Amino acid sequence: MCGIAGFVNRDGVRADRSIVERMTALLAHRGPDGDGFHVSGQVALGHRRLSIIDVAGGGQPMSNEEGTVWVSYNGELYNELALRPELEAKGHRYRTSCDTETLVHLYEEEGVEFVRRLNGMFALAIWDEPRRRLVLARDRMGQKPLFHAALPGGGLAFGSEPKALLRHPDIGRELDRDGLARYLFYEYIPAPHSIWKGIRKLPRSHVLVWEAGTTRIARYWEPAPPRPSGERVPIEVAAERFWGQFRDAVGRHRRSDVPLGVFLSGGVDSSSVAAALCELSPAKDVHTFSIGFEDRNFDESAHSRAVAAHLGTTHDERTFSVSQVFELLPRVTAWLDEPFGDASILPTHLLSRFARESVTVALGGDGADELLAGYPTFQAERAAAIYRRMPRPARALAEAAARRLPTTYGYLGLDFKVRQFLRGAGEVPPLAHQRWIGSFSGPEVDELLLPGDGRGPLDVEAEHLGLAASLTAASQADRLGRSLALYQETYLPEDILTKVDRASMACSLEVRAPFLDAELVDAIQGLPSSFKSSGGQGKRLLKRAASSRLPATILGRPKKGFGIPVGRWLRGELSPMLDRLLAPSRLEAQGLFRPEAVSRRVGEHREGVRDHRKPLWTLLMFQLWYDAWLA
Repeated sequence: MCGIAGFVNRDGVRADRSIVERMTALLAHRGPDGDGFHVSGQVALGHRRLSIIDVAGGGQPMSNEEGTVWVSYNGELYNELALRPELEAKGHRYRTSCDTETLVHLYEEEGVEFVRRLNGMFALAIWDEPRRRLVLARDRMGQKPLFHAALPGGGLAFGSEPKALLRHPDIGRELDRDGLARYLFYEYIPAPHSIWKGIRKLPRSHVLVWEAGTTRIARYWEPAPPRPSGERVPIEVAAERFWGQFRDAVGRHRRSDVPLGVFLSGGVDSSSVAAALCELSPAKDVHTFSIGFEDRNFDESAHSRAVAAHLGTTHDERTFSVSQVFELLPRVTAWLDEPFGDASILPTHLLSRFARESVTVALGGDGADELLAGYPTFQAERAAAIYRRMPRPARALAEAAARRLPTTYGYLGLDFKVRQFLRGAGEVPPLAHQRWIGSFSGPEVDELLLPGDGRGPLDVEAEHLGLAASLTAASQADRLGRSLALYQETYLPEDILTKVDRASMACSLEVRAPFLDAELVDAIQGLPSSFKSSGGQGKRLLKRAASSRLPATILGRPKKGFGIPVGRWLRGELSPMLDRLLAPSRLEAQGLFRPEAVSRRVGEHREGVRDHRKPLWTLLMFQLWYDAWLA
């Protein structure tokens, strides 16, 4: 995997090589194996390389035969071997075996439309010298990040991470208050927004074209509509067909000239990846990795060991202590140049760092939950529909009973699950899901934030409902399909995939997600909803397909995330940090939050009145980020 950065100036202003060198240097963690630059006239392209394919000959930026079209690219192209013969037949001469070269030649043939044919994860920049055109593109599902910002006079800068853009002398370091409101609501900042004023994310499946100082952004891919119910086949037949498509996707994702392994959590998603790979390679040659924790309530290593033993893989495992997790906190903001509230980024980085000792590429199970309805929230939506039909007195009794539950601070204890469910149960589905997985509701954001720029906080719930409505208007999906579309547009690219990208790139590990293969996604999107979730069971088709390949105990396990005991830590080991970073005097000086609203949550959490693990962690991570980037 790699890091890219660069800029194009307005006409007549030559690019300064020293600027792109500074921008690119900050991405060395994404590509420790070398750097490269193309600086000509008004444009500057930079690249940091992590060598995966054609280790010796794949340096970037890379050009066509004439040196008129240049690309700087972060990603992997999984259908490159299918595209190459077609392009060679049209007269293109390849100088390397690297997939990057295919991007240049395909662009020459098809122009901006070339992105429609790519099956891969990528963020790329193409400079077309004859047309004086810059093209930026991000993959369909949003696996690789890409940020951009306008420059004075109509220029444009871009980079894999905001830290690269912030090294450009014309881009300021200023907090966007609307971005802060979005962060509190989502625990991340959804595209196209960012936490930085003037810096934007290119959304997934979008292409940006800059020409003569004008920028246009357009979506190049939409998911296929679900198959009509009359075209259904028996689930047994569909499951075997699905497994064949999935195994093919894993096969495309295993191409590498460097050592490759598999993240193995013991859940059905990563276990299925390992099982498919074992059907393509001798099991002893499949290298699987898992981590465990001394706190057994959060340790899943026994399940991953069981899967590895069942499949016969070469398995490596390491157990971490609480102190080793704590050590990451001061350092995490060095690679997170936006605040990020998903605590599972810490174990994800520990797993990545452990695997990187042996391999350069790892396959993971990300994407299955958002494509095949694997989260408990999809089942909660069915329960919420019943709850909303209950008489108001009955709902009031349920809420009163929930308040009386003792606070346990364990991993998804009954008290936490019931109270979190009731936070969203009475809302329409788009808001219900966000309240279940998020830290703060819209009214809570309003209560927490101080007015800025002469106005109150952004109405984040209205914005979220507007996004949900736009997705509904563009699809033919049913209720479940609409919810899945919202997760695929927000939570998957900007939380799950951002987490994996930053946590793995911090130690120069490339992580690939076979479930997000373009051909497989097209197949999944066309499935009827009953194949994804039925009778309260999510990932129905995947579990049916894996039933003869994995232990029954794995298939029947409830969904369990990559958790750490945040609730307890905030009352114990993290308490001094909480006191320092959320002190009323500090918050007053900062001028962003109402100190009394924060102090109330800290007090209730410590006294056992309420489990505020999610909002307090979200605030704590913001303050750590703030100290690293703005203080």
